[in-house]
Amino acid sequence: MSYAFAGEATSPGFAAFAKELASALERAGFEPEPDSHHASLVVNLVDTKDPKPFRRRSRGTFVAALHEHPTQPEDVLALNYPLLVRALANIVLCYVPGEGVWFTTLERGHYHVSGEGLDAMAEAVVERLAPLARSRLVIDNEFREDLEQELWEGDELTEQIQRAGVRLGELDLLPNPFPIDDLLDERDLRHVKRLYGVGGLSYGNLSARKDERRFWMSASGVDKTKLEIPGRDILLVSDYDVELGRMVLSVPPNVTPRRVSVDAIEHWMIYRAHPDVGAILHVHAWVEGVPGTEINYPCGTEELAMSVAELVAGESDPNQAVIGLRNHGITATGESLDEVLDRILPRLLRQVPMY
Repeated sequence: MSYAFAGEATSPGFAAFAKELASALERAGFEPEPDSHHASLVVNLVDTKDPKPFRRRSRGTFVAALHEHPTQPEDVLALNYPLLVRALANIVLCYVPGEGVWFTTLERGHYHVSGEGLDAMAEAVVERLAPLARSRLVIDNEFREDLEQELWEGDELTEQIQRAGVRLGELDLLPNPFPIDDLLDERDLRHVKRLYGVGGLSYGNLSARKDERRFWMSASGVDKTKLEIPGRDILLVSDYDVELGRMVLSVPPNVTPRRVSVDAIEHWMIYRAHPDVGAILHVHAWVEGVPGTEINYPCGTEELAMSVAELVAGESDPNQAVIGLRNHGITATGESLDEVLDRILPRLLRQVPMY
């Protein structure tokens, strides 16, 4: 893979750290690319007061926005998350001289890495950054107007998903960090939607098996308490095109569908491997003592889906598993969404551990 830097350092110390980061990337196997628009990974040096976005030409380009802060941030999310959106980045890195680097992801994961000296600190950053940059997004959709007419108005499974979404809302398990429309103008908002495959920033997703191959799933970027229209807010996933890396959705001809949740590839893998799993729930909360993924791959990547699916398969009962997603949340399988919620709610912790 190739890498490039964009933007300008705001201080000599910041420039020195960026130079060490470039050396660490090359030691990790990344090759420098003179044209940043052709690079697989772009490290965009931004000014906190006036962050300039890097407008990638390909959604496959991974952009890390890197900025300098004089002291350890009191609230990492409050500092970094607005920059994530304003800089149109996949991840934000906050460099504090002598203290380390604080990461913040689109899924609100935030954690700290450090090292003795600039070189060691840069190595630590690349160790966490490289797997994320190399991961493959599976967030494209193919819509086929082949949904059976008797399903145009939904069925008992779409009603189950609707009920579960309302229940999650009542329990305040669907956090939303801020109204994205307040931070971006119309042009940048369109760019975010295209790049991330989302209709907005709304967390959590729900699905229920329809038959051996297909499952209903909540749409991306929609309020999960208002999953009102089957074929638009709740979609039937019918296939996965491995070669093109996109989910295939069966929709009715009389509605304009939203995109399915970016976690559809993860649910697809679990349903295919475990025929008795009837429903899957993902929330940004935690359950103590559960197995967890080692790397915080971005949502919608093949690597995250495989990591979660492998952990589900390793459980004594994959049909009733609870898996932790590092710095992110949990994915739980069960007979139905009602059964999953009834089982996990007594153990659920709102605070996701970050490390």
